[in-house]
Amino acid sequence: MTSSKAEGANVLRKVLFFTFRLWSRRKGLTAAIALAMSFATLTEIFVPVYAGRLIDALAGGPAQADAAMLAFAAMAALGLVMVGLRHLAWWCVVPLTLSLMSEVARDAFHRVQRFSTDWHANSFAGSIVRKITRGMWALDTLDDVLLLALLPSLVVLVGTVVLLGMRWPLMGVVMALGSIAYVAVTVTLATRVIAPASRLSNAQDTRMGGVLADALGSNAVVKAFGAEHREDARLARVVDKWSRRTWRTWMRHTWSGSGQLLLLWVVRTAVTATALWLWWKGQATPGEITYVLTTYFVVHGYLREIGQHVHHLQRAVNEMEEMVRLFDQPLGVADAPGAKPLRISAGEVRFDHVTFAYAGHHVPLYRDLTVRIAAGQRVGLVGHSGSGKTTFVKLIQRLYDVKDGHVLIDGQDVSHATQESLRTQIAIVQQEPILFHRSLAENIAYARPDATLAQIQRAARLANAHDFIERLPRGYQTLVGERGVKLSGGERQRVALARAFLADAPILILDEATSSLDSESEALIQQAMERLMAGRTSIIIAHRLSTVRAVDRILVFEHGRIVEDGDHETLLERPNGHYRRLFDRQSGAFVGAEEMIG
Repeated sequence: MTSSKAEGANVLRKVLFFTFRLWSRRKGLTAAIALAMSFATLTEIFVPVYAGRLIDALAGGPAQADAAMLAFAAMAALGLVMVGLRHLAWWCVVPLTLSLMSEVARDAFHRVQRFSTDWHANSFAGSIVRKITRGMWALDTLDDVLLLALLPSLVVLVGTVVLLGMRWPLMGVVMALGSIAYVAVTVTLATRVIAPASRLSNAQDTRMGGVLADALGSNAVVKAFGAEHREDARLARVVDKWSRRTWRTWMRHTWSGSGQLLLLWVVRTAVTATALWLWWKGQATPGEITYVLTTYFVVHGYLREIGQHVHHLQRAVNEMEEMVRLFDQPLGVADAPGAKPLRISAGEVRFDHVTFAYAGHHVPLYRDLTVRIAAGQRVGLVGHSGSGKTTFVKLIQRLYDVKDGHVLIDGQDVSHATQESLRTQIAIVQQEPILFHRSLAENIAYARPDATLAQIQRAARLANAHDFIERLPRGYQTLVGERGVKLSGGERQRVALARAFLADAPILILDEATSSLDSESEALIQQAMERLMAGRTSIIIAHRLSTVRAVDRILVFEHGRIVEDGDHETLLERPNGHYRRLFDRQSGAFVGAEEMIG
């Protein structure tokens, strides 16, 4: 329990510090809001003073008419000033909050985009979206609570205690003790009782968003296996847990609210009793009693709202917590200080005594790996799953940093270059290409957003994609669906190839782009790939060895080591070689399949 309390206090500090740092970027607006609300609140403190004077003047009869009118005029003027200042504060808080929400959304997205590949692989996209949007709207609540609610409440409490204490020290003490006790109990309930429950219900809310996104994003698989009822049941379990946690949070809010109302009754009774005692002792006039009671009613309103505001504050803190953690999350790979744009002219790739291990792995995958790929060379990477092929191309892209050694392109260490300049000069066609839910033209032009339609169409022709695109009802303006689900596998692959053609990068990475396609699509894509590789340093991750027969060189990986290096014919001549065994196994499987069909 103690650790939970400490964690809650730490979260509150982190979120408030995060918010204050945002305010510091807009000091003028923040100061204008704070000053306007403070002075508007001060006017409310002085209205009861003149209300008491008005009652005493009325009790004095017509002779006190001037004093009564003066008190009335003062009350009217204070009310008008209060309205104007509050309007100014609310007028300023709109641009402040909108600009902060926009900035936070942009910054959170900017940061998440640059997290490591592993981080994204281990995160639900739906959950991350929920964290950012929920945190963004919580910032709106936080601004309102701190600047427009709690700040005025603090001004009222301090100002009232000071004014009452100057006239009647005992009344000042009673009001101060009652207010302090109420605020202390309210803060304790919010941070120690409600906050832990809110944190758990928010975590389950995030999980519910992740489960929804996971199932909806994979709806094709759900339908393929008739698993709608299974997914319904899975969501029902998550929703049930969310409901239980949320019920507990809401019930704690209910009991907390009732406790605060009871404490307010105690404070009101103590203040009224003290006022009556002062009157009985002849230390207060009826007008002054009116002043005390009116003042208390003002304070009572603010105290009652303080409970709600503290709860809203804690809820906003809980809802911002997960988003703030995104800003604390270290980037997996960051540009080095002083990183410069990489300039690739030839496209030579070299691993110089590279040692690399994935996070959490004590044994390195690569240990002192050295290999050179000449500019313009077409190289195939083969080997069992987990042998290090995919890692090889990820290190070229600098999706991870090596532990020792250097990855060099044209003699330039990729760790000293900006990541954007590196990756814009490497074109990638993945085994399962990912498309945005945007038009075909936008997807093809993703590597070059300024490309003209003519350039996009030329790239599509080179990728053998133009004909099928032209047959679509809206042609290049056709939306492809989430992750390209409206297109067949072969069509998605040709769009990805068109994107690579348009990128016109000096280095090309192909992740077996024909492994799961029909023969007609495979032939079209193979033809397009031959065009694409011409004149470029090309690295092909090969799952089917038939696709690397014509490359200049084959690197055979085994447990993070390159155990063989040569062309197809040379490697086949080694009867006990790794490549020969892989090739014979695949050829045997193919022949066996043919015999079964025959």
